[in-house]
Amino acid sequence: MKTLRQAKIGDKVRVVKLHGEGAVKRRIMDMGITKGVEITVRKVAPLGDPIEISIRGYELSIRKADAEMIEIE
Repeated sequence: MKTLRQAKIGDKVRVVKLHGEGAVKRRIMDMGITKGVEITVRKVAPLGDPIEISIRGYELSIRKADAEMIEIE
């Protein structure tokens, strides 16, 4: 299982599954990260947190903990 946290800068990936439960999963989905959507990794901060991604035509920064819950291919 590969997660968004393991993706490198410039990678284009597709979301396979969201892990997590309740409010955390709902917050990730509210940001537009849903199954099947394509994500481009734009930047990663020096210490790895946060990760800047491009999704559905806008830029988004997510925490490492959230990126760990997003399974990709």
